[in-house]
Amino acid sequence: MIGLSSKTIYAVAALHELSYIEDNSLLKIKEIAANASIPQNFLEQILLALKKNGILTSIKGAHGGYRLAKDLKDVSLKDVMMILETDVFSDICKTDNPTLKLFWHDLKENVSSTFDIPLSELKNYELKAIQVLNYSI
Repeated sequence: MIGLSSKTIYAVAALHELSYIEDNSLLKIKEIAANASIPQNFLEQILLALKKNGILTSIKGAHGGYRLAKDLKDVSLKDVMMILETDVFSDICKTDNPTLKLFWHDLKENVSSTFDIPLSELKNYELKAIQVLNYSI
């Protein structure tokens, strides 16, 4: 039903890195990979999938790179998962029992809604992390 792979985790990290750049700026794959601690070859596949689905845009060439095509408030974790995970939110009920069908359907819907969090929330988590760090010192 719901599997969260390294692809989605790395995609969120890359999108978070891209959220820091100015509107007209670009980040090269090499920079994103280094800043987010993502293997560069793996990141290329992820960024291409996100670009193909309209979350990113890119410019080729020596001065090229990637940037967000959408504001992160308009991109949810569920959107990213639907692009990168092959059987995310798939139907897991393998029986004709109406009770079990209803149970698994409701579970899938409840879990699915949990992932509707917009990635702009990362900024709030960043603030929380800073507060924790300041408190620990």
